[in-house]
Amino acid sequence: MKIEIKAPAFPESVADGEVSLWHKQEGDFVQRDELLVEIETDKVVMEVVAPEAGRLDRIHVSEGSTIESETLLAEITPGEGEAAAPATEPAETSAEAAGDLPMGPAARQLVEEHGLDPSAISGSGKGGRINKEDVLAHLAAKTTAAAPAPASASSPASTQAAATGSNDVQGPTSERIERRVPMTRMRARIAERLLSATQQTAMLTTFNEVDMAPLMKLRSQYKEQFEKTHNGTRLGFMGFFVRACCEGLKRYPEVNASIDGNDVVYHGYQDIGVAVSTEDGLVVPVLRDADFMSIADVEAAIRDFGLKARDKKLTIEEMTGGTFTVSNGGVFGSLLSTPILNPPQTAILGMHAIKERPVAVNGEVVIRPMMYLALSYDHRLIDGKTAVQFLVTVKELLEDPSRILLQL
Repeated sequence: MKIEIKAPAFPESVADGEVSLWHKQEGDFVQRDELLVEIETDKVVMEVVAPEAGRLDRIHVSEGSTIESETLLAEITPGEGEAAAPATEPAETSAEAAGDLPMGPAARQLVEEHGLDPSAISGSGKGGRINKEDVLAHLAAKTTAAAPAPASASSPASTQAAATGSNDVQGPTSERIERRVPMTRMRARIAERLLSATQQTAMLTTFNEVDMAPLMKLRSQYKEQFEKTHNGTRLGFMGFFVRACCEGLKRYPEVNASIDGNDVVYHGYQDIGVAVSTEDGLVVPVLRDADFMSIADVEAAIRDFGLKARDKKLTIEEMTGGTFTVSNGGVFGSLLSTPILNPPQTAILGMHAIKERPVAVNGEVVIRPMMYLALSYDHRLIDGKTAVQFLVTVKELLEDPSRILLQL
């Protein structure tokens, strides 16, 4: 009896997905919980594993195909593959000897068309798998390497120059290589949402600056003790920023609200999205009920999100929802920017790099570690006065961290 392998049930916020990579081919034996295929959605890459050990008899959808929720992907015949392994071993060995390295269908077609040696191509996929882009890059490298060769031989231009005694001959120029690759679904979705946010909201940004000296002093004083007490969790600045934002959102509920048609939805909780950069683009996992989280809880959760984002293990549930977002462009050196809203949220806070600047304190010019803060908000719901008051509240809490603990 065959076992049907189906795509996971997508949530309502995800309409469809794309089969990005098959890790197994028809006829391969797989073990229970072994990775079969990756499905890329607008938000995350979902992995489908084998429910039982057996042979992968048939693949119903190829790489690059668009699928919907619970689409039939493949069929497996249950059974252990160890007994059949010795019989197939000689064929596999001969295939490896012939240079039959793991590669996608499109990559294999290009290799055959151009008569390439797969062993000379560096695979960037998992387990050294060769993708179409790897083959194109290999071809481009070969073209670039071969380009100077004709130039070293006698050409009509050089012959003419020798005959006329002229040295005014322009030498060969390097080729202008271009590489065209399809945009990933995640990148395309990010582009679509950002464009929609700028076109369908009355977005405005207000700025302020915060003296980071008190926070830096507090962090320097307690970071080692904090890390020992909280099982290796490091004390950063994001925990203080998230807690300060939660206090500000309680005082100014419009900043924590969203617009749904002609209605305004006021959220009685603070789910804070934290922007995390990955190779595929910016993702925003959400800290649920952040107002009930301690600074240590926030730091631990953000570290976990960062590791999951790097390994593409974030789930759709972890990235769904959110009532407010904090984005830290300062880690990349950004001094000042205007963050774009993350609909249906109506506000987002942008953090920036800490720079020492001369500022006036009690009538004297002193050098302080300063950070610019930027609050982008939807002016349809949030008035400028409210936005400024919220940002000033966050500034005051950060410049006197004890107020965060005392909720003052």
